[in-house]
Amino acid sequence: MLLSGGDSTRRKVIRMATLTRLFAPGIVALLLTATSALADPVAPVGKAIGRDPQGRAIYQVNANGISIGYKLIGSGAPMVMIMGLGGTAENWPPQVVDALSKNYQLILPDNRGMGHTTANDTPFSYPLFAADVIGLLDALGVKRSHVLGYSMGSTITQQLLLQYPDRFNKALIHATSTDGSNVAKALHGRVPSDPIVARQVEATTHWKTPLDKLPSIANQVMLVVGTADNVVGTESSKTLASAIPGAWLVQFKGATHHLMYEAPDGFSAAALTFFETDETVTVKPQPDASVVPPAGRP
Repeated sequence: MLLSGGDSTRRKVIRMATLTRLFAPGIVALLLTATSALADPVAPVGKAIGRDPQGRAIYQVNANGISIGYKLIGSGAPMVMIMGLGGTAENWPPQVVDALSKNYQLILPDNRGMGHTTANDTPFSYPLFAADVIGLLDALGVKRSHVLGYSMGSTITQQLLLQYPDRFNKALIHATSTDGSNVAKALHGRVPSDPIVARQVEATTHWKTPLDKLPSIANQVMLVVGTADNVVGTESSKTLASAIPGAWLVQFKGATHHLMYEAPDGFSAAALTFFETDETVTVKPQPDASVVPPAGRP
């Protein structure tokens, strides 16, 4: 059958529309991935002081009155990861580091007094720990970053969001507490006999989340906790999730305070889903709009 010029044009338009519907989602995903990959890489500053067991460089830089040890792993938008009480940058599960570093450039510091980071006589406190993180980001020239904090690091993350919200994009708060005195009791007899760890525990006893300030947090936040966590429990995560506007809450059934070590793949999948989802939706108010589901859009 012969097609007229108009029929041919219409058929081409139909084909193009079909191809657009088929491939547009993939193109958007590729563009998002490319944007992350093209993010200006964070360059190391300070001095190289050694290598980790995987051969990755360890650096040390002066910030906030101490020398902070850190590593840079991966490529993409920056994400600072803050370890828990008694831990160092070497304690992150390798599966989690591998998964996140495919999409993000991870900044892994040692907390004050731990690993390759020094300490001084300044009394330990969560505002001080938060200032250490900001000092490192300033030294690296990082204006904004994602942040992931575990255990003590999750409480530092709370402090960062309350004190320096403009320095962070998304925040994952894993195994957190609103009352450090209860955590200190749970830790009794379960932490190493170490003077720095003792100072961390002492700082923890004084932590109280200012619950009245949580509704002012505008950052996108996800709380992750194991239902069998007998160090911090689940109530603090639930409290934060209900008070921070739009916060996500993910509970892993049966997981303990070591959730991300017990289920590293599941933890990584949840983290990546959160960090890669823009859950902020802007719509025009329509108070009289029908509640009937609208027609599906192609």
